[in-house]
Amino acid sequence: MPQAARAIVLAAGMGTRMKSARPKVLHEICGRPMLWYTLRALAAAGVTETVVVTNAVVDAQIAQLLAPFGARSVIQDPQRGTGHAVQTGLRALAPASGVLAVAYGDMPLVTPPIFGAALAAVRAGAALGLTTARMPLPSSFGRVIRCGDAVAKIVEDRDCTPAERAVDEMNAGIYAYDEAALRAVIDDLRDDNVQREYYLTDTVELLAAGGRVVPVVCADHRLVLGVNDRVELANARAILNASLCEEHMRSGVTIVDPATTYLEPDLVIGRDSVIYPNTSIGGKTTIGECVTLGPNTRIANAVIAAGVQITESVVLDTQVGEHARIGPFAHLRQGNVLGSDVRIGNFVELKNAMLHAAVKASHLTYLGDTEIGERTNIGAGTITANYDGTRKHRTEIGADVKIGSNSTLVAPVRIGDGALTGGGSVVIRDVADGDRVAGNPARPLIKKSPV
Repeated sequence: MPQAARAIVLAAGMGTRMKSARPKVLHEICGRPMLWYTLRALAAAGVTETVVVTNAVVDAQIAQLLAPFGARSVIQDPQRGTGHAVQTGLRALAPASGVLAVAYGDMPLVTPPIFGAALAAVRAGAALGLTTARMPLPSSFGRVIRCGDAVAKIVEDRDCTPAERAVDEMNAGIYAYDEAALRAVIDDLRDDNVQREYYLTDTVELLAAGGRVVPVVCADHRLVLGVNDRVELANARAILNASLCEEHMRSGVTIVDPATTYLEPDLVIGRDSVIYPNTSIGGKTTIGECVTLGPNTRIANAVIAAGVQITESVVLDTQVGEHARIGPFAHLRQGNVLGSDVRIGNFVELKNAMLHAAVKASHLTYLGDTEIGERTNIGAGTITANYDGTRKHRTEIGADVKIGSNSTLVAPVRIGDGALTGGGSVVIRDVADGDRVAGNPARPLIKKSPV
């Protein structure tokens, strides 16, 4: 089993090219901040202790992001370059033998195997495993200058000779160090440059003697591209989204148009499900087998059982039972639980509603803070008036009830099993099992005696 590793993640930059009040590493790609992807990939590569170097603005916003990975942060102040950032991170780590990765928080496409390959180079004896990539020219990335099979130095594009500028092997900005070797040279960095900053790339030349810097080539240069502006953010999202779609398609899901289907990480989608264009699925969503979603549908934090069909609708924070039918143009807000074979039609809105098996609400209805028994039919235009201006109240509707069109059920109210409300009724009092009521306010219907 590989030796555990530690990591320093550089996330102190504000990313001025994003032109945003939000720190760059907290901009989202496919529903997660960029920094989340770096932390997840490091953890999957075997990193067990991570320090994130931040600034005061970033630091105040990332506590919940770090917690699941057991990471902690340290503020770089003042900010004097990448080498200084690593010095700051090292001061937060007690010295130890082993491998130490250094990564950037704005590289959301880096995969665990990319980190793993760099870590493996150090475990095999290198002082530094330097991730490199062959990139299209011209390029602004630093050139990797080799001496045989080892790296001699990195030359920044602005400092290249014509021959060096023709080199297409670039520094990808991912480093794995033997920690003792890094600590031995990190304080030798100099700030004798125009920016008066300490550059981490200078450690390459300091460690290069004896062929101790090993290049680790990443086959797909796109995976190690950082994000500096919103154009690059969109490009990275497209690459990641295509990868997520491909993962699910290879697991048995049909995605009609991956370019217009928007997924997030960690979704569960059952085989033989079909996703139509302009559909987004995010959050902690689990989807069963043989489900049909879309087109023009948004799903988030939902649990959807097998055989469900959802068309041109929004379903959020909701559980949907087997073979339910939803849409078109339905809006299911938070807290709903739908049983099997439920039918929710066009322009129906649910919030905090429990609908048992085979309930139907087919048209123009609002059901909030309510529980509805099996096989009940809700007529078009019905609303549960659940808010009195101060508090929310619940409506309880029994099984086998028929609610007439344009009924208003003023909560708190209970309608018993087998009851019926006439069209246009305003129900302000409980209705007993089997009763029939109508009117405004609704009153029991009295059967006329036969003449």
